[in-house]
Amino acid sequence: MVTETPSPGDDLPIARTIADLRAVVGAWRRQGLSIGFVPTMGALHDGHLALVTEALTQADRVVASVFVNPTQFAAHEDLGAYPRREARDAELLAGAGCHLLYAPSVEEMYPAGAVTRITVGDAATGGPSQTLEGAARPQMFGGVALVVTKLLNQVQPDVAVFGEKDWQQLAVIRRMVTDLDMPVQIVGVPTARDGHGLALSSRNGYLSEPDLEVARRLNGILAETAIKAAGGASIVAVEAEAASALLAAGFARIDYVAIRRPDLSPFENGRVDGPGRVLTAAVLGTTRLIDNMAV
Repeated sequence: MVTETPSPGDDLPIARTIADLRAVVGAWRRQGLSIGFVPTMGALHDGHLALVTEALTQADRVVASVFVNPTQFAAHEDLGAYPRREARDAELLAGAGCHLLYAPSVEEMYPAGAVTRITVGDAATGGPSQTLEGAARPQMFGGVALVVTKLLNQVQPDVAVFGEKDWQQLAVIRRMVTDLDMPVQIVGVPTARDGHGLALSSRNGYLSEPDLEVARRLNGILAETAIKAAGGASIVAVEAEAASALLAAGFARIDYVAIRRPDLSPFENGRVDGPGRVLTAAVLGTTRLIDNMAV
């Protein structure tokens, strides 16, 4: 059984089963405390810790999960290679003020016989999962929707905090929570970046030094693209210019550059006429980077 709340200097308590998680959260509830939640796949960095910091401003107690979710990886993707550093993650979370780490096994999350799947939109109904990352990685958002639904049901938080770097994922989760009447507030936190403007990501560790030099140009190209789009230039032309600039900077492949409304719907007249977002996915070597910026 996990302990309820750590004292200063204690190791961070870890719950590995739904029952133990609910025992701790239930005790907090009986004290009248509110619950914040930060779901992660581990290999934590300062961007994740910023989510914990935000959750601490929103709730009395904060649970963070570390679970590398197999249902959002295709067979050819890097599930086995995804970094797993639980001891270090727990240390970082404790230092950030987190109260409980939830680290379930795959068997705990997906017991034998489980068959339920969740789809947030389809070709007929549309929705934020049906484009960009949804087209490039068609399995991903179904897996994300399933695991986030399960985690929200397990933790039952008042507020859940996500990073804006995965803007499309955030849009999918917001749509799902609204459509399923889930009693949780979804909060987005601006993307954390290094001193060169590169969005912090667990996958940045795969980049060589020469690749890092190229990757750090991504933020500037996105900023230039946002300025052009906000100035009234043709969206199609600005997207094409950005893709060319990324290739010229040294990226090996551009999966997309897209300028959309915040909910991922397109601008109907081909020019920005309200709040928007420029989003991209670009490949360096074997590493695929995503980023976005407000327009």
